[in-house]
Amino acid sequence: MTPATLRLEGGPVAAALDTDTRQRIHAVGSSGGPPTLASVHLGGESPFQFYLRRQRRAAEGLGIRFEEVALPDGATSADLRSTLRRLDEDPSVHGVLVEHPLPAPLDFRGAVDLLRPEKDVDGVGSTNLGRLLGPHPLQVPAVALASLAIARHYRLPVEEQPVAVIGRSETVGMPLAALLAGRSPGPSATVTIAHSRTPNLKLALAGARTIFSCVGRPGLLTRDVVPEGAAVVDVGLSSVPDASRPGGVRPAGDADPASLDGWAAALTPVPGGVGPVTVSELMHSTVESWERQRRDRGAGR
Repeated sequence: MTPATLRLEGGPVAAALDTDTRQRIHAVGSSGGPPTLASVHLGGESPFQFYLRRQRRAAEGLGIRFEEVALPDGATSADLRSTLRRLDEDPSVHGVLVEHPLPAPLDFRGAVDLLRPEKDVDGVGSTNLGRLLGPHPLQVPAVALASLAIARHYRLPVEEQPVAVIGRSETVGMPLAALLAGRSPGPSATVTIAHSRTPNLKLALAGARTIFSCVGRPGLLTRDVVPEGAAVVDVGLSSVPDASRPGGVRPAGDADPASLDGWAAALTPVPGGVGPVTVSELMHSTVESWERQRRDRGAGR
């Protein structure tokens, strides 16, 4: 049996990122105004409200001005596009987030692609996703950055190692796989990509030293499919029934912690693992965008 499974807490990783973010803001000072992040979402209560409150709390705690932009229920794709054009043209706004996925008929992809790549701080626009395949990415999806930050902080076996990514979404799984396989200074890992329709997950994961799972299917990863001694970075987030919790539900990842305890070498908790680091990565990317836009203005671009 593997020794006790190491719990990969996101808190220390997020704290280190936040320290660097604060130092960058302090180094520039108050001239020219603070870094500003605008978060665009549909109005009304939705699961996104939880993330919105977390974004605001994190931003204001770091000295980033946070602007909430709520579209009314019934907003059209034209309304969304008009809002994003306004934010893109506003020099006081340095980063823009858009709730996703958005309900039909709102065109998320077409709208986000209106933003200049540097303002797309979650890295989900077509230009930023395309640049992941080259040597000089600009903005990178925050969840992918958070997953790699955890792996580096805890020195998980990733560099030039066999790893697996479960999930092929264009904003998490595929960007993460591209980053992992990237040439130096990237991890240069040998990456297997599996997904919800992989017929034999155990076979696909065989030999993987580290597994990144971003499917959103509770209980997907047990010792029946995870190689003994592998590390698991659980990006999945779902709600499962739990009568003992307020609202009768609790958050759950893709991994079954009870099954993997003493089997996996390491495991991120859900919540408390990738989530806090993702928010810190978003704030860090916002400040990097702020710095870049200040330099461009100084150079007269």
